[in-house]
Amino acid sequence: MVAVATTAVLAAGAAGAAAVIGFGGDNGGTATASPLPPATAQITRQTLVDVESVDGELGFGETHTTVARVAGTVTALADTGSRVSRGKPLYAIDDNPVVLLYGSLPAYRTLRPGVTGNDVKQFERNLAKLGYDGFTVDDEYTSATAEAVEEWQEDLGLAETGRVELGQVVYAPGEIRVESHETAVGDVVQPGGAVLSYTGTERLVTVSLDVDDQRLAKKGAAVTITLPDGRDVAGKIERLETVIETGAGGNGQDEPETVIEVTIAARDPKELAGFDQASVDVTFTAAERKDVLTVPVAALLALAEGGYGVELVEGNTTRIVAVRTGLFASGRVEISGDGLVEGATVGMPT
Repeated sequence: MVAVATTAVLAAGAAGAAAVIGFGGDNGGTATASPLPPATAQITRQTLVDVESVDGELGFGETHTTVARVAGTVTALADTGSRVSRGKPLYAIDDNPVVLLYGSLPAYRTLRPGVTGNDVKQFERNLAKLGYDGFTVDDEYTSATAEAVEEWQEDLGLAETGRVELGQVVYAPGEIRVESHETAVGDVVQPGGAVLSYTGTERLVTVSLDVDDQRLAKKGAAVTITLPDGRDVAGKIERLETVIETGAGGNGQDEPETVIEVTIAARDPKELAGFDQASVDVTFTAAERKDVLTVPVAALLALAEGGYGVELVEGNTTRIVAVRTGLFASGRVEISGDGLVEGATVGMPT
């Protein structure tokens, strides 16, 4: 992962080249007749923004794999890149279509009259959405449900058993896009054998952040996506997930790495049309301070008493004034303290 930060490094590093200076007086600073600094800068009032750009990947989000639940010969597969919606065949085994339905609970048993549970309710909800009726959508698989299932099976060209056998349906949260085939038409598969991989249909950007950079990402926060054609698109962080990545060396000796996987959606999905997969830049705003006094980071002086100060230039004299530092960004630092006003001149140490 490549990251380009416009945020300044730690204050101590930024000011480390300066001499350690003591007040020799009170915290208000004492005017001295020492030579004027070789260069000066102005205290400005502005909005300071801490941003960082990170490489991201535009695609269709997380990939899932569906597996066969029964043994047989693969006789059909939905085309790669195609979209499959509720009630449509995803693949076929022994010429029996396996149909996509919507839901979060995986199919795990045969549904028949007398069975009850959340899986029954999930299936009946799908059956009703497909236009079949005569039953109540609840957690009970009744004879009325079985009659509706027989109609559904007839329309699919399946044996009209009134039961939903394990392996007859696959559940996904919504419409899916076929990413790749894990087997081929004519291959024999066994239960648990991978058949195909799929994603969602919404174009998403994913970014892997080091754990040290997790301050950049907050769910719901706004980001900017820079596309390969140079256009900037407004985005929003949809999901954050901590992921442990195994070493890529292949020798089993690389240490696993913990990263923060960030999923980002465009505020207007149409802005991403035309790109299926591409490398993009994502700009995060980690912090923002409005209407604050700032100086160049190089104007900070490390004080013998601890903390930092600036050298105020007042005519032909100068004095050291202690400051409290805030946000560092874009080569400047937020400061506050007695005697600091917008437009004042500060020294720039060499």
